[in-house]
Amino acid sequence: MEGSMVDLSFYKNKKVFITGHTGFKGSWMVETLLNSGADVSGYSLDVPEEPCLFRLIGLQDKVKSFYADIRDYNKLKQAFDSVKPDIVIHMAAQPLVRESYKDPLYTYSTNILGTVNILECIRNSACTGSFLNVTTDKVYRNREWEWGYREDEELCGRDPYSNSKSCSELVTHSYKSSFFNAGDGSVAVPVSTARAGNVIGGGDFSEDRIIPDCVRACCNKEKIKVRNPGSVRPYQHVLEPVMAYLMVAVKQYGDHSYAGCYNVGPDETDCLRTADLVSLFVECWGDGAEWVQEGDGGPHEDNYLKLDCSKIKSVFGWKPRWNLETAVYKTVEWSKCWLSGGDISECIDRQIKEFISV
Repeated sequence: MEGSMVDLSFYKNKKVFITGHTGFKGSWMVETLLNSGADVSGYSLDVPEEPCLFRLIGLQDKVKSFYADIRDYNKLKQAFDSVKPDIVIHMAAQPLVRESYKDPLYTYSTNILGTVNILECIRNSACTGSFLNVTTDKVYRNREWEWGYREDEELCGRDPYSNSKSCSELVTHSYKSSFFNAGDGSVAVPVSTARAGNVIGGGDFSEDRIIPDCVRACCNKEKIKVRNPGSVRPYQHVLEPVMAYLMVAVKQYGDHSYAGCYNVGPDETDCLRTADLVSLFVECWGDGAEWVQEGDGGPHEDNYLKLDCSKIKSVFGWKPRWNLETAVYKTVEWSKCWLSGGDISECIDRQIKEFISV
């Protein structure tokens, strides 16, 4: 697999169960899997309010969806048992830092109990051959240092969202060692976690995320307001982690030795200050777009965060395919296609093909 690209033909006719499939990242994954001939089912609390990528590209008519709370084990188990999935990818979560300050109870219960519930479904079945839990780069205790965090660093996110995802990692590792090791009476299931950096791409309409904020401001002919221009984050196009997740799930399906925890992030040159990212967006968007710094006295967010992705590069020969300039360009391309009433499904499919062909 040159350049670490997953052999997507593996997924043809495979039953893939995705929690959180109606979200931004989930929608890109579902479309990629459908293009590969997979039998995709998803479990989500609901479909986000309009605008919503999942609806915009008609995925509600292409996959079997179960709409219920990830914290409801009985409903999740019923959906899981009806599908009997070969591969499970867990992405359901309350994913926003600022929202976690507003409602920590919901954040913790969703992100921790949801992980326990999907692992219980796997433990109490004999169908699944690969499980991947998608967490975040924010699981690490952030010491505000300039080098990237490695997979063996301390897991202790500070804010409720980050901390709940650290707990989700710990739950996964506990289940892995307690219930999924072959040879001790356990169910032999390869289990991995993936910790990705910030993702951008067409169709992200989330609140309190910088690129969606940029798109909204430009749509309204307003200046882009940037809260923390000096914050450094690892930014990457959404297809980078989506393809990495699918790669890990495939490789460990055939060889349990690939199961582990993996950082998925951009190269050093694409870990930018928010100010530089927004300036790049403004350049790509054109049409007189501009930004200003405007803080709102919001809750604490870490200022400096990078990932060391040496492990996934070494184990799989993985490497990022699109640099940040290309990622921003592709995001703007999709957004302008949407705003002009163009064929956004064709745009996504074309971008997936372009990504694979790099």
